[in-house]
Amino acid sequence: MAPKKSGKAKGKAAAAGKSVSGSPSKAVDAELPPVTFDHMLPAVENSCFRRLGDCKEVQGSGQTAAFEYPVDRLFEKGSFPVAEVMEYGNHGAERMSGEEYRERDRLATVHYDDLRRAAEAHRQTRRFMHSVIRPGVTTLEIAQTLEAKSRQLISAQGLQAGWAFPTGVSLNNCAAHYTPNYSEDPVVLGQGDIMKVDFGVHVGGRLVDSAWTVAFDSKFDPLIQATQDATNTGLKHAGIDVQLGELGGVIEEVIRSYEMEEGGKTLAIKPIRNLSGHSIEPYRIHAGKSVPIVACDDRDRMEEGEVYAIETFASTGRGFVDEVGACSHYMLDYDYAHGHKKAQLRQASAKPLLNLIQKNFGTLAFCRRWLDDAGAPRHLLHLKGLEQAGIVNPYPPLSDTEGSYTSQMEHTFILRPTCKEIISRGDDY
Repeated sequence: MAPKKSGKAKGKAAAAGKSVSGSPSKAVDAELPPVTFDHMLPAVENSCFRRLGDCKEVQGSGQTAAFEYPVDRLFEKGSFPVAEVMEYGNHGAERMSGEEYRERDRLATVHYDDLRRAAEAHRQTRRFMHSVIRPGVTTLEIAQTLEAKSRQLISAQGLQAGWAFPTGVSLNNCAAHYTPNYSEDPVVLGQGDIMKVDFGVHVGGRLVDSAWTVAFDSKFDPLIQATQDATNTGLKHAGIDVQLGELGGVIEEVIRSYEMEEGGKTLAIKPIRNLSGHSIEPYRIHAGKSVPIVACDDRDRMEEGEVYAIETFASTGRGFVDEVGACSHYMLDYDYAHGHKKAQLRQASAKPLLNLIQKNFGTLAFCRRWLDDAGAPRHLLHLKGLEQAGIVNPYPPLSDTEGSYTSQMEHTFILRPTCKEIISRGDDY
């Protein structure tokens, strides 16, 4: 597939091209030479980020230092990297070697390949962004630069491949669901801030959802490590037939074992009890099952073949988030989109916006910036109408108490018949 080259992120152009669902022109494709594998991608040293691993040097990757080539130009179909494999705790060896399990695994390979391609684009986008995210850069610049690069690396093509949801760049007490609207005053990332970077990409609706925390001050180390250790512990204990409520208890115990020092005071670190991980299905980021991060009586169990995102959140505040601030994240109601829910659109003038949402995003989440970039700059009134009709659901920013700090870490994994595959794992986290 021909590669494409992104432009610079400037204002409402968002560096994403003329259309959210558009494909690059042949003239732009032709600017890149054929891929060669005789150079190496340099290592990325991440000492400016707290608790983030260095990215190792990659020999013969074919990728340029500017990350110009889409990943499907660098790997043959069926050969995208397997990031990390974990054996199941119970009967793990039997599943790894059993003929029946291996055959079921083989039959599902086509789906794994889509997820692995999305995961490789996610990893390379993160690697690129490690050199971009610095104090003094605005959250809008961070989000737009990331979105332009992830779109380029995934070979975005309408609803066949592209963004899975808006880029979260949530600061300090805001834990999730914040991405800048164009109408807002610029927000600058500061040396003393802690930011959660949460983004996703998909191929054929198969989503990779992964997040990490950016901070520059060593005081945040315990808070970041709480979610890193909690997520990794959750991944270790996850598996076929594991009860979700019990898994939440294991995660909670890890987070509560940490505390943070600030201004001579010791701050308890708590799990954010009303946030959780989730199961994932094609074109559906939250597919029905939740992975709690506190102990609860949820008796649902994980099942073979399911895809999950374990995402853990820690806070120095109450450990509970509320909806605060202007909404930027939205999603077409899944039941409405599939004809399982009736809804009356009172404003006929909102129909073009609904058509645009269905064409460009389907049941994937989107943000107001993307509507602007797709040719609907004066959309707010009609978006409110779609929301009031129950056709589109809003997802406002989620924040703990003012003055508190929050962290996040998230990985996507597959419960294969033979093993767990941590699809989004990288050198960085």
